[in-house]
Amino acid sequence: MLLDGKIAIITGAGPGLGATLAGLMKEEGAEVVAAARTGRPIPGAITVAADVTVPADMRGLAARTLARFGRIDVLVNAAFPGTHRRNVLDMSPDDLRSWREAVDIGTYGTLVACRYIAPHMVAQGSGSIVNVTSMSSRKGYAGRSDFAVGKAGAHLLSHCLADELGPSGVRVNCVAPGWIASDVLDDWMRTRAESEGVTFEEIRERDLRAMALRRIATEEDVARAVIFLASDQAGAITGATVDVNSGQLFT
Repeated sequence: MLLDGKIAIITGAGPGLGATLAGLMKEEGAEVVAAARTGRPIPGAITVAADVTVPADMRGLAARTLARFGRIDVLVNAAFPGTHRRNVLDMSPDDLRSWREAVDIGTYGTLVACRYIAPHMVAQGSGSIVNVTSMSSRKGYAGRSDFAVGKAGAHLLSHCLADELGPSGVRVNCVAPGWIASDVLDDWMRTRAESEGVTFEEIRERDLRAMALRRIATEEDVARAVIFLASDQAGAITGATVDVNSGQLFT
C-alpha cells in the first residue's frame, strides 16, 4: 500500500474527484481527513466542514487532525467552486464577484491551507503537498478565465512553496488534469453537438482524436497520480507537474 500509515488531509473533498481520491487513499492505507465547506460525509474519511479561504478554519483543520492522529503527512488541495462560461467583456457585476471568488478559492485558498498545515510537516521534517491544478493553468480558453487564473495561481504558488519548503524535507507538486469523464462533460458535448447540428458521437470522436491516447481520463486516473506524488515513491520529486490529460496537451 503506497500510503500505509500516512495521515492525509484533502481540501475540497466534495462529490466527484475529492470523494474518489479519499476512497482510494484509504485503500492505499492512509487515514483521511476530508474538508469541504458543506462537510458532506465522504465514505472512508473523517469529514470536517471548513472553508479554505478562512484562516481560522484551516488552523482548526490542522489542530483537529493533530489531536486525532498526532501528525500530518499529506495535504491535497483540490478545492474549487463550480464555474460557468462567460467571456470577460460580457461579465455582469455578479459575474465579476463570482470570478473573484473562484480565484480566491483556487489560489488564495491553496495558500491559506498550506500556511496553516505545512508548518506541522516542517516541524516533523517530512511531508508531501499535492495541488490539483489543471491543463487550463497553462492553456486558457475563451469563457473560462476564472478557472484558468485560479488554477494558474496555484500552479506557480506550488513552485514557490517547493523552493521554500524543500530544505525542510517537504515536497510540493501538482497534478494537472485535462478533461475528466463525467455527466457534466457529456452534457457539454451534447450542447456543442446541438449547436453544430451534428451527433453527440461525432463530437466525442472529434474530441478523442485530439488526445494521443484516444480516451478521456477518469477520476481514478487523476487520483492515482495524486497518490503517487503523495507517496514515498516520489521522494525525490518536488516542484513538478504530472499531466493527466490523455495526451491532449504535451508540456
